[in-house]
Amino acid sequence: MSDQPAQPRGKTAPPVSLSNPHDAHLKPSALPPALQWLAIGLFVAAVVVSGFYAVFEHWRRATLLLGGALVWLTVVRLTCDSSRVGVLAVRSRRFDACFTGILGAAMVFMAFSIDALGS
Repeated sequence: MSDQPAQPRGKTAPPVSLSNPHDAHLKPSALPPALQWLAIGLFVAAVVVSGFYAVFEHWRRATLLLGGALVWLTVVRLTCDSSRVGVLAVRSRRFDACFTGILGAAMVFMAFSIDALGS
């Protein structure tokens, strides 16, 4: 037995839409898809490297790199299609860009402004 509700014969369920409803009115990105994927990949790589820095107790470098990654995500969110950005496109393009830009800039500021404590 299946947990799926029975569909009448001849009728299929509509496909599930994963597109962001906040960005339905936006034009497609002018960037080629390969360049969009590269930009997203650079963001993911920066987050992973930041995690390694944090694990090995280089917290200032981790904070600086994660803040820089969030600033880069602002650029990615403004230039790439929401369908490619996927789960990183939470709200409207403007809100996401402002949120990640402010948070990233604050993290970069903190990384530069806090004393090294002898390290």
